[in-house]
Amino acid sequence: MESSIKVAILGASGYTGLELIRLVSGHPHMELCGISSRAYAGKTLAEVFPRFAQSRFADVEFVMPDTVKDMGVDAAFLALPHGKAAEYAIELLAAGVKVFDLSADFRLRDIAVYEEFYGEHPAPELLTQAVYGMPELYTEEIKKTDLIASPGCYPTSIILPLVPLLQRGLIDHTTIQAFSMSGVSGAGRKESIPLLFCEANESVRAYGIPKHRHLSEIEQELSFAAGEKVTISFSPHLVPVQSGIASTISATLTGDWEQVGAALEEAYRDATFVRLLGAGQCADTKHVTRTNFLDIGWHYDERTNRVLLTSAEDNVVKGASGQAIHALNLKFGFAPDAGLTSF
Repeated sequence: MESSIKVAILGASGYTGLELIRLVSGHPHMELCGISSRAYAGKTLAEVFPRFAQSRFADVEFVMPDTVKDMGVDAAFLALPHGKAAEYAIELLAAGVKVFDLSADFRLRDIAVYEEFYGEHPAPELLTQAVYGMPELYTEEIKKTDLIASPGCYPTSIILPLVPLLQRGLIDHTTIQAFSMSGVSGAGRKESIPLLFCEANESVRAYGIPKHRHLSEIEQELSFAAGEKVTISFSPHLVPVQSGIASTISATLTGDWEQVGAALEEAYRDATFVRLLGAGQCADTKHVTRTNFLDIGWHYDERTNRVLLTSAEDNVVKGASGQAIHALNLKFGFAPDAGLTSF
């Protein structure tokens, strides 16, 4: 494999795009050759975001997104809104570029499910090429495709704790409930009154219930793990922190409680970025923010015979940019933690 590759980031001025720039800047095998933003085209990275003034890519200029396909890059990250990423994916794939899409455009295998949650699909012909880019579950598949659909932030925090238990029939999938809390950055870098400091500070509120869009990919992956259709209850909440997701997931225990920890240990023994805290421990966002780790703890409620799983991650890193970098490392044969070792 190549010792270094050329990469581009489309939608580089959003929170996910900025995190990608930070991670690429510290990656030993990546050269950032293109960053796109319609609003900042013609300006350098350092001019728009002075935090990168000492970066080796400080002088890279923002360009219009439709010019990236002609830059000769090896890989491109699409940090673009749902429905917008697909049109650029088509052009980039045709140019021989490996595409890592951080939108929802290629996460779902069933076109009917996509249309139910997102509307008309912009490029249904590409769905069969795409691989759900969760490195812990699809390592080999990621290596074999040129279109990787990076998972959503909430789904990452819910799917990884549950999959090993569903695969082994340890829980009743009809009883799964997931309660998640996310930092405000999860809504993206945009003007919105509910996201203003005075609106979000000192406030905790549910949103997107009862049918948040991320339910589509959560249920898709849980159904694959269970071998049958899984439908869950999911309640996301906005909390007044910048980043981080904490999820508490529960389900009725159908197997041996002692097997729960064993199943998680077996599944993630060699997982670079999943840390198992153990039985009786609760995951805490303060230990994962600005990292690519997902922490998992588990409890047993004897009164209700329910398993309680807690997880924590950084929604912009493990839930987005860091996970995409991890997938790229697998695709290009780099060490899984290349560019992702900061704590």
